[in-house]
Amino acid sequence: MNAIHPPADIVDLEQRVSLFKDAMRRLASGVSLVTSGSPDHGHAGLIATSVVSVSMDPPTLLVCVNQSSSAHPVIDACGAFCVNLLAAQDRGLVDIFGSSARRNERFKVGAFERTGSGPLRLATALAAIECKVVEAFSYGTHTLFLGEVTGIHLAPADRVDPLVYMNKAFHALPRTTGG
Repeated sequence: MNAIHPPADIVDLEQRVSLFKDAMRRLASGVSLVTSGSPDHGHAGLIATSVVSVSMDPPTLLVCVNQSSSAHPVIDACGAFCVNLLAAQDRGLVDIFGSSARRNERFKVGAFERTGSGPLRLATALAAIECKVVEAFSYGTHTLFLGEVTGIHLAPADRVDPLVYMNKAFHALPRTTGG
């Protein structure tokens, strides 16, 4: 039987953090490559599972970026980002953009194209959603960037095979067609 931890049992912060990580590993999430940059600031990118649709009017996304990420100051300075929803075929990019040791390989692998707002978009992404930062909030170790959508690029409806992260592993969902 699984252990149940009522609030009184997890008063220790270290234990609460550990249990929280275990709980969040059970949440299946789509995997995104968040890019930002400009000729003046260079380009940066990070792998994120913390991307949330906030509003439809105006269309707005929220991305949560660790303040220690190399992409954080670039997003902050440029005021724009692009959320690239990764397809299963883009799994190799996760290793490159998820490792600071492989930073020099970023944007050299994959088909990247310029966007009108500055960040690069991944041509093979299921969707690439360009955003301008309208608000930024610092909380704990992260900054929450609210981005109003300025552009959207969609893969063909017959090619929807998302990459998903759950329980410390990446998974490919079967290809589906749009309806």
